[in-house]
Amino acid sequence: MISKTCARRTAAALAAALAVSLAPADWCQAAPASPYTAAANQQVYSQLDFSDEREKEFAERGLIEAPKALEIKDAKGRVVWSQAAYSFLQNKAPATANPSLWRNAQNNHVCGLFEVMDGIYQVRGYDMSNITFVRGKTGWIVFDPLMTVECSQAAKALVEKHFGKRPVRAVIYSHSHVDHYGGVRGIVSEKDNVPIIAPEGFEEHAVSENVYAGAAMGRRASYQYGTLLDPGPEGRLSIGIGMGQSVGQISYLSPTVNIKRTGEKLKIDGVEMEFQLTPGTEAPAEMNTWFPQKNALWMAENCTGTLHNLYTLRGAEVRDGNKWSHYLMESLSRYGDKAQVVFQAHNWPHWGNAYIKEYITNTALIYQFIHDQSLLYLNRGMTENEIAHAIHLPPALEKVWYTRQYYGTVPHNAKAVYEKYMGWYDANPVNLNALPPAVSAKKYAEYLGDPQAVLEKARQDFAKGEYQWVAEITNQLVFADPKNQEARNLCADALEQLAYQAESGTWRNVYLSGAKELREGSKFDPSRTPPPSPDIRRKMDSSMMLDDLGIMLDTDKAHDLNFDVNLHLTDTGEKYLLKVRSGILLYQKGEEAKKPDAVWRMPKDGLFTLLSKDKEKQAKLIRQEGDKSLLNRFSDAITVTKAFFNIIEP
Repeated sequence: MISKTCARRTAAALAAALAVSLAPADWCQAAPASPYTAAANQQVYSQLDFSDEREKEFAERGLIEAPKALEIKDAKGRVVWSQAAYSFLQNKAPATANPSLWRNAQNNHVCGLFEVMDGIYQVRGYDMSNITFVRGKTGWIVFDPLMTVECSQAAKALVEKHFGKRPVRAVIYSHSHVDHYGGVRGIVSEKDNVPIIAPEGFEEHAVSENVYAGAAMGRRASYQYGTLLDPGPEGRLSIGIGMGQSVGQISYLSPTVNIKRTGEKLKIDGVEMEFQLTPGTEAPAEMNTWFPQKNALWMAENCTGTLHNLYTLRGAEVRDGNKWSHYLMESLSRYGDKAQVVFQAHNWPHWGNAYIKEYITNTALIYQFIHDQSLLYLNRGMTENEIAHAIHLPPALEKVWYTRQYYGTVPHNAKAVYEKYMGWYDANPVNLNALPPAVSAKKYAEYLGDPQAVLEKARQDFAKGEYQWVAEITNQLVFADPKNQEARNLCADALEQLAYQAESGTWRNVYLSGAKELREGSKFDPSRTPPPSPDIRRKMDSSMMLDDLGIMLDTDKAHDLNFDVNLHLTDTGEKYLLKVRSGILLYQKGEEAKKPDAVWRMPKDGLFTLLSKDKEKQAKLIRQEGDKSLLNRFSDAITVTKAFFNIIEP
């Protein structure tokens, strides 16, 4: 939170401040929009047709009940999700917000229970994603039970308020991202014994994404989703696919039915469904669902009413824009002539066959364009950064509201295409082994000379509206000397103006998060993030746990660690040969060394004690034969990664 002792800065005060040095306390409040930012945002009104309100009409259509002021709390009274915090959106877009993003935020602020069509209902705005209830003969089929238990429970209660209590006959996970399955225990439990249906490969990807790079993704997600920011005209808005992350309890139940091919059909509680697998699009494992009895098409997260990510800013494997486009055209071929409504895991449905065909086609066009045009530029010898600044949507696509850049953007998706085909290297030898940022920054500062002279030039460029350059040069000063508060302040102000102009909610969050940490320092606030989910970690298979141990094994600490261990998992019957060489872990399933240095016998939970470095539990669960020093040496070299690290400073 901003200190209450900080006076709100006016535009005049901001301009005056740039000409002088100020104490840190003078800079701890968000600045207003500069004249350049205000003009840039005003220009958006002439670029887009704000009289076209079809998306708003679709967002409001079918509303059964909207809560007066939605706040969802956990058992301890902590607010884990709030739409009430966005009540300011009833006002006109201020100069501190891109009016296009503001409109998207207003549409995402429309929350409650909606009828998609007779027998299909959605609760929207109760989490980042939507939860869908399809009525069967005796109960519900639930699609994508949100991210956290508290939110799905609240959504279910709202449905029951209007339709009474009906049993859940099946749960369907559309894809392997946590905001589409994490609230499952708010809907069903193991005791309910209902089928849980998912695309093939779902569990592998759902678990691995939250484990292998989970710490880094979680920290970067705090920037992408603005979890450390407060909602407000100068703060967090929507992210294009919702208002952000809920921070309740994440849960998980394994799928019991895996869909293995496109065209596979199921009939549950009288509801006929046909599935279309779309792997490698928005998620590694994903599927759409066709309801032939209703001529309704569930598009998972392949169509979302916004440009999505080929690369997500929190970090993930690059997605394939070419495949994405092709699968959308396959959807159109299979179901396009019959579909009367398309609904999805984020945002609102779209109705009318002609409009649906246009909606799917335009969504396919935008991913195909980014893929193809990026490769065209790539083959001309342009680097990813050059491509990102050169690529622009064709004028007709620029004006389509449901493909605007609220979540993904054309520039960072174009960079993703480059990375997919060419990797990180731009072929310039200077960049082959570039210095670490903090090292190069100190050399830049040394060559540039007096930091005050640099700051004076940066202030002059700020006054001209050159915010990107000001952010770049002042961040060099910050990396050279993190205690240079004037550089931190000016960098923060530049990032803030970039945020105010951003149409992408995630870009806005990233800029504002960086500005906040430059002003206040990097501080971890666990109340702003979901707690770890024991359910997901328990679903790691033994090989995945060994992979994770290898990731956590710090070779710098264990370069002299060399041994062979026969690992016996007593409850699963699995056997592994662990080979550690120079502190690097290799393993072979089903193999044993004839003369091992040690034998470790443990239940599978014993591997968790190694991952958590819990020596007391290790002693209880792990039986050793042979060299008993190896277990301690191995465990000591395991490094439990921190959930929080610096981003905007070294």
